[in-house]
Amino acid sequence: MQHIFAQTAPHKPIAIDVAGEPQGVVIPEAQGFRFMAVRLPVFPLDGQFFATIEEAQRAAASVIDHIADE
Repeated sequence: MQHIFAQTAPHKPIAIDVAGEPQGVVIPEAQGFRFMAVRLPVFPLDGQFFATIEEAQRAAASVIDHIADE
């Protein structure tokens, strides 16, 4: 006997780059876009939700800019 289960399409990660360097990805979810850091400087953003991809991009750039200013 075969069972067919309805599967939702997997949410594909969207890369977040700052100055041409990948810093993380966002995963579309019901609450918005969840940030997953792939580089150490943006780990403070890991797991946070953003309303838009652009908001996540600005947050990552802000973290990188803050580090550069130190």
